[in-house]
Amino acid sequence: MFRSRVATLGVAALVLAACGGNGTATQQKKSELTLYNDKGAWTKFFDEMGALSKQQIGLGMKPTGYTDSAQYQAFIKASFRTNVKPDLFTWQTGGMLEEIVKQKQVAETTAVWQEAIKAGDLSQDLAPYYTIGGKQYCVPMNVAYWGMFYNKKVFDKYRLAPPQTWDELIKVADTLKRNGVKAFYHTSVLFSFVWFEQLMAGTDPDLYDRLATGKAKYTDPGVVQVMERWKSMIDAGYFINPGDKTDPGDVLKNGKAAMVSFGTWFNTSMTQRNMKAGADYGFFVIPNVNAALPKTSMIFESGPLCSLTKAADPDASMKYLKWWTTAEAQEKWATSRGDVSANPKVTIQDEALGAVTKDAGGGKYRLVNRYFEATPPPVLTAALDGFGKFVTEPGSYKEVLETIQKAADEYWSTHQ
Repeated sequence: MFRSRVATLGVAALVLAACGGNGTATQQKKSELTLYNDKGAWTKFFDEMGALSKQQIGLGMKPTGYTDSAQYQAFIKASFRTNVKPDLFTWQTGGMLEEIVKQKQVAETTAVWQEAIKAGDLSQDLAPYYTIGGKQYCVPMNVAYWGMFYNKKVFDKYRLAPPQTWDELIKVADTLKRNGVKAFYHTSVLFSFVWFEQLMAGTDPDLYDRLATGKAKYTDPGVVQVMERWKSMIDAGYFINPGDKTDPGDVLKNGKAAMVSFGTWFNTSMTQRNMKAGADYGFFVIPNVNAALPKTSMIFESGPLCSLTKAADPDASMKYLKWWTTAEAQEKWATSRGDVSANPKVTIQDEALGAVTKDAGGGKYRLVNRYFEATPPPVLTAALDGFGKFVTEPGSYKEVLETIQKAADEYWSTHQ
């Protein structure tokens, strides 16, 4: 595949550079920066941002996109040891960012954050996700609130409305099932954690947070009960085949599943398929499983855009990160993809996403850090494998939880 070939050539180039260099970057003045990212499907949007930055600050940007997360991470980590380095790159907050900050690979952005907060371009509420040891690193490449995208034509056909309670959601799923329609999308690869985090956060968000910090165990009764609920939903026939390789954007557009749970960034997939909000699809906040919770739990994520400590032109990279946070840049970035923005000044054109963003910023929801960022990398690896096994073999849930807890015990024994 072309993707694999590009990745292989990239890694080969890094190896060659490592053999011939001493691992230090040569200082140079750049008029165009490289932005490596794991969002290969967004190349068009990154290209547009590169053209806009050239126009506004005299600094262009050329993206190199990956679609394979593991290959991408390997590429970036290999670049730390060579002369072939990205000027800018996307990453994940949480344990993955902390890991490379501690290796002194990431440029500090405290001054950029202070200036952006003062100008109203970034929210103080976002800063903790980017703070390690009292300093900020990277800037928000995007923010996303998680909910449910649904095929409006399927809903209209069976006279269904977005549910306000968990029981109503299950009634919707039952109605769809009676009519031979799969209610929900799920997958056994990478995003295998989605329904675990949603059910966990919607049942007991405090327990979810304790799991992330090693203060609770995956074998605790509350976690077992969540897995049993998830199993009962799979057994009921609500989900599509987890091994189905169809792109989730096509799954929703074609009605293979009536609902897909993802972050607001998934709206870009709708935009790319020429689907119209309100006519072809809609978005709703997923109700809590536990109706007694004081606030609806909403999964939240923010993906960082970073620069290396040893960037070829540190001043240019920092200039670009600073520009990225501005309303002018973010207006284009959000509007072109039909998504929300980290900049509070940006008006969100999609009515449903705009309302969610406003409500989330106003404290209506309990924001819960996405599992992918909240969970330490070694535990996450075990969990992704475990959940991937579980969705294909639901009866294995106790064994899966024990395996994840084993990885958690090992990690927290040296990280408390």
